[in-house]
Amino acid sequence: MEKSTGRFFSNSSSSLGITCFIAFITIIVLRVIYVIYRTGKPPNKRSPPQALSTLIVLGSGGHTAEMINLLLVLQKDRFAPRFYIAAATDNMSLQKARVLENSWADSQSGVKGISAEFMQIYRSREVGQSYVTSVWTTLVATVHALWLMIKIRPQVVLCNGPGTCFPLCVIAFIFKVIGIRWSSIFYVESIARVKKLSLSGLLLYKLQIADQFFVQWPQLQRKYPRAHYVGCLM
Repeated sequence: MEKSTGRFFSNSSSSLGITCFIAFITIIVLRVIYVIYRTGKPPNKRSPPQALSTLIVLGSGGHTAEMINLLLVLQKDRFAPRFYIAAATDNMSLQKARVLENSWADSQSGVKGISAEFMQIYRSREVGQSYVTSVWTTLVATVHALWLMIKIRPQVVLCNGPGTCFPLCVIAFIFKVIGIRWSSIFYVESIARVKKLSLSGLLLYKLQIADQFFVQWPQLQRKYPRAHYVGCLM
């Protein structure tokens, strides 16, 4: 009798654990579906304009030059404070961002760096690095990205293709799913990508992580119909 009772409670505990696990997975799946459904859609209620904390991801090569061009037409008061992030090995990009912010500050109040912070992050994949070894570096970059995103909790994420942006965007998407912060992710594919997307862009597109996905060549828009063609921005 005691053995039967113990077996009964053991089976009940196992069934309860399985039920709770299935319920948890179901909630997560439904939440992911809801986030993907809501991605890119305007809010239901109109609210007065307010400043939005903005994360700007910079990259080596032409990525930073393109991002600077995009920022020149940005409504600076609307997207503030601004947080610039570049790879730990990329000091030049942050220097360019500082020059831009200082020029804005000089033209407005003469106080430099008042609405911007500059940070560095481990890069998920260096140029020319094999995809096999990039698995480990991506995991390290993701942990670092998690710490930075908890600290910043941006409302807007702007990126245009460097590998640095992928773990940050993944964390931003996870924050949406679990309800920490709803960050709108805007991805502008590099002008250098004429026939196919970059690896970062392809992942963000296929996984439907980006709220708005922009390309600068019409053939890319035809190949990836959820992307928006905006013409050449350079």
